[in-house]
Amino acid sequence: MSSQLEPIKDPGLPAHVHRKTDTDPKAADRAERQVAAMFGISALGTVLLIISYVFIPDDVFVFIPIMGNQNAHQLGLGLGMAIALFFIGLGAIHWAKTLMPDQEVVMQRHEFRSPEQDRKDFVDTVKEGAASSGLGRRSLIKRSLGAALGLSALSPILLLRDLGPLPGPEQKKTNWKSGTYLVTDPGDRRIKASDLEVGSVAQVMPEFADPKDRHLDDIAKDALLLIRLRPSEFNLEPDRLAMTHEGIIAFSKICSHMGCAVALYEQTTKHLLCPCHQSTFDVTRAAKVIFGPAARPLPQLDITVDDEGYLIARKPFSEPVGPSFWGREKS
Repeated sequence: MSSQLEPIKDPGLPAHVHRKTDTDPKAADRAERQVAAMFGISALGTVLLIISYVFIPDDVFVFIPIMGNQNAHQLGLGLGMAIALFFIGLGAIHWAKTLMPDQEVVMQRHEFRSPEQDRKDFVDTVKEGAASSGLGRRSLIKRSLGAALGLSALSPILLLRDLGPLPGPEQKKTNWKSGTYLVTDPGDRRIKASDLEVGSVAQVMPEFADPKDRHLDDIAKDALLLIRLRPSEFNLEPDRLAMTHEGIIAFSKICSHMGCAVALYEQTTKHLLCPCHQSTFDVTRAAKVIFGPAARPLPQLDITVDDEGYLIARKPFSEPVGPSFWGREKS
């Protein structure tokens, strides 16, 4: 007894289900208003970014529950850009799903170059699709999209201002001076040498007698790394060894390559690593570059203690912090 299997038939595409906006003009108008509202919110987000960048000083802080004190300037920039990009994308998706043509099209696959007639038909189909998208007759969407896109294009143009000019000599200075106390960051608590154990690392900042002297443009270059080793582990020249205190050595946290934060310390190898471009510095040899694109060691700060044992700077940095292309003027 034998049987013959029947070939499986292609079921084809399922029946097309029209959207409500395809059959109900009121639903289509409502969707159009929703899309326009999203584009409008996107435009407001860009306005918030511009206002924050131009009018809010970068040393103003606001208190937000749970998050604590936040920099108002940076908060406005972040929120503005997030709102602008999120809602312009959300509006485009909602427009495509509710108002643009919703018809299944099947195109047979062709090998190599399509015939000229097919290519012409494709161009005509694209033009027809663009016309049927409704952008031309939906003026509300067209105007709101134009406003959102136009304002969002201002953001990168506005932020180009921060690309230059290169810092001048007065901008390369830090707030470290002779007698400046080293304080925890965060916390602003003075540090004693006894607070650091061998193998520990801490980020510190200079203490300001008056909080008004704390300028963000300056303190960005003030970040310092404190590392404590056994004095016998150092391999330093006498002048560099004299800048340490009981095995505690201090380096600028700003990478000498491109200005990234040197944030990784390998306790076993006693190496500092910049996560941006993998420049590696040997702590035992005054942060000498042993790998990566950095062209010079991290600047070392001369430190000592006061009569009560608190760590202080003996003198300012003897060389500028930050990227080599900033220049080599002393701080």
